[in-house]
Amino acid sequence: MTLQGFRRPFCVLAISSLALAAPASLVAARAETAQPVQTAAAPIAAAQPATPSQPATPPEPSAAPAGSTSGTATSGNPPPAQKTIAARAVDTVKQVAKSASDIFSRVPCSAPKGGVPAMGSLPRVASKLANGLPVVIVAFGSSSTQGWGSSSPDFAYPNRLLGQLKRQYPTADITVLNRGKGGDDAPEMMKRLQAAVLDANPDLVIWQLGTNAVLRGFDPAVTEQQVEEGIARIQAAGSDVVLVDPQYSPRVTERPENAGRMVNLLHRVARLRHVGIFPRFEVMRDWHETQELPVETFVIADGLHMNDWGYACFAQLLGDDIIRSVGQIKLGVAVPSEVLKYKPM
Repeated sequence: MTLQGFRRPFCVLAISSLALAAPASLVAARAETAQPVQTAAAPIAAAQPATPSQPATPPEPSAAPAGSTSGTATSGNPPPAQKTIAARAVDTVKQVAKSASDIFSRVPCSAPKGGVPAMGSLPRVASKLANGLPVVIVAFGSSSTQGWGSSSPDFAYPNRLLGQLKRQYPTADITVLNRGKGGDDAPEMMKRLQAAVLDANPDLVIWQLGTNAVLRGFDPAVTEQQVEEGIARIQAAGSDVVLVDPQYSPRVTERPENAGRMVNLLHRVARLRHVGIFPRFEVMRDWHETQELPVETFVIADGLHMNDWGYACFAQLLGDDIIRSVGQIKLGVAVPSEVLKYKPM
């Protein structure tokens, strides 16, 4: 049964039940309820991979016309009780649509066997969380941080990561800023490092880079110098740092020598500067080669950018690693050493 086939009877039944249960004086609410019910389903139908140049945003459900009336209404403004019934009905439909579109319901997100290597310590983030202070995280990178290929900005990895951290630390004040810009790599990122990252006074910087350098045929010596300089400036500001290496996708793997050099370069710099690194390339390769997921499960048709599932699973595993690192330092949280499977709540 398709998602649409499951959703429509539920929505109609929910609204019809409300109408049947209401007294005659509330029948006027029907006209206001019907339109949001029909349009609330639009985000699911629109959730298709976006073109790389402009991520698509699912249309917002339209609101009921203000002051609309029916033949039995005596006033242009419905009583508060009618507004409450209509609002609750629309909220119910939205929740059903959101649940039905959850992408992990079909393909679970699984880490490589043995888990993801520990990214190291995050002392500033751990200290802030332990002391109940606000935490600011900057996601710095190129198009795969910005969210190209996702069907909505809400499905870019920074937003997914924020949701996971909020679930883990429900009372914490956590902000994740998306500072991704399509087409950038180390040279362009260094030019905007101060304004895009350091001026926000972040506690953690997640720096995703390397893919565009691989596609351009980068100079390893220049790239390494720029990455080291960027890390030094971030550390001098007191922020924790986690690097993210290139994605495993056809456009990247068709340049195996460049890709291998970039992955090795970033891991070497991370060791030298004592910062964390999330091995995105190896994680995604495991999805395809070990877990036998077709590439189209996590990459859109351009062969480069991740889709909603890819961003969601990447964010989930990255978040798992951040939570483990924080717990090991300050909070004393018993976090499992390996997260094998994730299913949505």
